[in-house]
Amino acid sequence: MPHAWLPVKTMLSHLRPIPGSKSYIRAIVVAQMLAQIGAFALPALLPDYIDRWALSKTEAGWLIGIFFAAYVMMVPVLVALTDRVPERRVYLLGTGLTAISHIGFALIADGFWLGFLLRVLAGIGWAGTYMPGLKAIADPLEGMAQSRAVSWHAAGVGISGAASFAIAGLIGNWGGPTAAFLLGGSTALASMLLAAFIMPARLAKLATGKASPRRLLDFRPVLRNRAAMGWIIGYTVHTWELAALRAWGVTFLAAAAATNGVPYWLPEPTTLFTLAGLAGIAVSITGNETAQRWGRARVVTAAMLTAAALSLVTGWCAALSAPVAALLVVLWNAAIYFDSSALTAGTVQAADKELRGATMGLHSMCGYAGGFLGPLGVGFVLDHFPGFPGWGLAFGHLALVTLPGLVLLRRVAVRSAPRTPAPAVI
Repeated sequence: MPHAWLPVKTMLSHLRPIPGSKSYIRAIVVAQMLAQIGAFALPALLPDYIDRWALSKTEAGWLIGIFFAAYVMMVPVLVALTDRVPERRVYLLGTGLTAISHIGFALIADGFWLGFLLRVLAGIGWAGTYMPGLKAIADPLEGMAQSRAVSWHAAGVGISGAASFAIAGLIGNWGGPTAAFLLGGSTALASMLLAAFIMPARLAKLATGKASPRRLLDFRPVLRNRAAMGWIIGYTVHTWELAALRAWGVTFLAAAAATNGVPYWLPEPTTLFTLAGLAGIAVSITGNETAQRWGRARVVTAAMLTAAALSLVTGWCAALSAPVAALLVVLWNAAIYFDSSALTAGTVQAADKELRGATMGLHSMCGYAGGFLGPLGVGFVLDHFPGFPGWGLAFGHLALVTLPGLVLLRRVAVRSAPRTPAPAVI
C-alpha cells in the first residue's frame, strides 16, 4: 500500500517550487498574508471590547501590547532555532498557535484575563511565523534580489495587516466579534497547510560550510555587528510608533467621529484605517526602491522626521473635524511605513550570513519590544488625561521616542557602513 503513494509524492515534489524562485516567494508571501488576516481584529473591535468588558484604557493597552511582549520573549528562541532546524517546523508551530489563539478568542474569551492569556498565545504564534517566514524567503537570495524579496514580503504582510481592520469591521458588523476571530483562525490554518507543502523539510546547507558551534541564544556576535545594530535600533522605534497607531487608530477615529459628526462620504473607522494601511504599503515599496537609488539612511531620516512631526500634530487636530483627523492618520501611517522595508532590508543585508537567523531574531525581538510599549504608553496617557488633550499628549509623546532613535541609528549604522558604494545597504 505505501508504494501506491509514490506517484502522488513524485507529482507533489514536482509541483513544489524551488526555494528562491518567484513562485516560492509568492507562495510564502501568501502564507504570511493568510496568517495575519486576524492579527488586528482586536484593535479594530477595541471600542466594542472596552465597553463589553468594562476595560480601562490601560487594560486595553495591555491586551494589545501583551501580544508584542509574548512575541519578544519567544522570537529570539524560535528565529535563532532556524539556524539549526528547518524553518518549516518553526513556521508550522507558529501558524498552529495563531489559529488556536484566534479560535479561542472567538469561543471562550469572556474578560480581561482569559483574553490576556490568548493574546500571549497569539504573540508566540506570530513569533514562529513572521521572521521565520521572512528568513525562508531571504536565505536563498543575495543582493538586489534579496532586498526586493524582503520588500515584497513586507508589502504582503502589510496589505494583510491593513485588510485585517476592514475585514474584522465588516465581519464584526455582520456576525459579531466571534465570526471575525473565527475567520482569522481559519485563515491561519490555511497558512499552516500551505507552508507544510511549500517549505523544505530539511535545513539548507550553507555554501560557506558549517557554522561554528555556539549557544542558541548567544547574541554577542550580533551585538558586535555595529551596522546591524544600528538598523535594529531604527526598527525598534519604528515598531514602537507603528504599533501605537495601529492599536489606537480606530478608537481615535471613532472618538473624533462621535464628537464632530461624520459626513456621509467618510467611511467607517475600520475601513479608513484599512485605506491608511494600504496607502502605507504602496509607500513602503516606494521607500525601498527609493533607498536603492537615493540611499537607505536618507530615506529613513526623511521618514522618521516626517512621522515625528505628524505624531505631534495628529492628536490635537481631532477636535477640528473627523475628515481632518482621518487625513492626518493616513499621512502619519504613510510616513511610518515609508522606511519599513528599508529598515528590515538594512538588517538582513548587514547580518553575517551564518548568523542571519540570530540577527533577525534580535531585530524582531527589539522591534516588538517597542511594539509592546507603544500601545501601553498611549493607553496610560489616555487614562490620566481624558478627552482630546489626552489624544494630543498620547500621540505626541511618540516623537520623544522616534527622534532619539533616529540619532542613534545614524551614529551606529551609518558610521559603521563600508566606504565603498553599496546602494543596497545604505
